[in-house]
Amino acid sequence: MQPISPATLLDALNWRYATKKFDPARKLSAETWATLEQALILSPSSFGLQPWKFLVITDPAVKARLVPISWGQTQPADCSHMLVLAVKQGLGADHVEKFLDRQVEVRGGSKEKLSGYRDMMLGSLAGAAKAGTLDAWQANQIYIALGQFMAAAAMIGVDTCPMEGIDRAKYDEVLGLDGTDFATVVACPVGYRAVDDKYATAPKVRFKAADVVEHI
Repeated sequence: MQPISPATLLDALNWRYATKKFDPARKLSAETWATLEQALILSPSSFGLQPWKFLVITDPAVKARLVPISWGQTQPADCSHMLVLAVKQGLGADHVEKFLDRQVEVRGGSKEKLSGYRDMMLGSLAGAAKAGTLDAWQANQIYIALGQFMAAAAMIGVDTCPMEGIDRAKYDEVLGLDGTDFATVVACPVGYRAVDDKYATAPKVRFKAADVVEHI
């Protein structure tokens, strides 16, 4: 792998912003979306358990239904691809076994040799469930994937807008998640900014490094 330069990384992150207005006429190519989809799949998670599902909506009719349950924000309708990140709730032994099966498939070996790892994961999940924090812990993993996805998009010149201003329960209803183990956490429209989005050139407002970074 050839690393990118530090300047290239910072240029991409400075270029990125929460896109308020997408150009509905510009669509991502199949190759571009496939790359971003892989960025999602490659996201890290606690224990590597990947407690998520990524819903990709391109049907204009479905995207339009998301606007009124997104506080009237039009990005879901105007973007190229609407990404919704959902968490798997009540994570337990079945998911752990599925993950271990996949690990053996990819890396070889046997599940018997992974028994200690299995016990550690199950113990952590059980402890979180007992404390009532399991679903919140797993939902936090979603934001790791979202952050990686947005950074990856910026690196290839694709715009995004993280959206928590949504009615999660109604998203679940529209997207068919009701009655499943999955629940909407956050959404992220993806596409290309409109030329008249005034926020595209607005300076970023960030605290100074001295206010938020401490070297010890």
